[in-house]
Amino acid sequence: MMKLPHAITVCCCLTLAAFAQNAALDGRGRVVHDDLLDKLAGSWKLTGTIAKQRAEHSVEAEWLLDHQFLRVHEKAMGAPSTASQPYEAMVFIGYDNASDRYVAHWLDIFGGRTSETLGYGTRNGDALEFLFEYPDGPFRTVFRWMPESRGWQWTMRQKDQAGQWTTFGEMTLAPATR
Repeated sequence: MMKLPHAITVCCCLTLAAFAQNAALDGRGRVVHDDLLDKLAGSWKLTGTIAKQRAEHSVEAEWLLDHQFLRVHEKAMGAPSTASQPYEAMVFIGYDNASDRYVAHWLDIFGGRTSETLGYGTRNGDALEFLFEYPDGPFRTVFRWMPESRGWQWTMRQKDQAGQWTTFGEMTLAPATR
């Protein structure tokens, strides 16, 4: 009879130890080291089309929060063409070692509803692909490093009501000139 409580205690301790070991993969003092994300850090000029509209944005990316997240601050340049407020977003890209995947917190002028969805990403060579499962359907964002131009190709695709992937945005990021 005394063996059962002891066995339960041992199982609980082993479970807690395994959890603590996985949790130790991330956190304080365990900074994100990623050669591809390091290339995104800096100042960029975004040009291309978003939602079939010509876009020109400034993009600033920097490591924050003890090098846990790369913050990408995107902001429309000039006066808004179709919206009452120019587009602005802050994207926090990090890495979850326990799940072996990237995470993206996308916060923008559209508020809380869309920002509640995390994007989960994978790396394939010089590309990071994120999938966001938004309430109105899935959305893919791909950042592809272009070593020849030392810039980025940024594509966004969404699934329409018929279940087909359609292009939402095609942009390039070129180093900003001061």
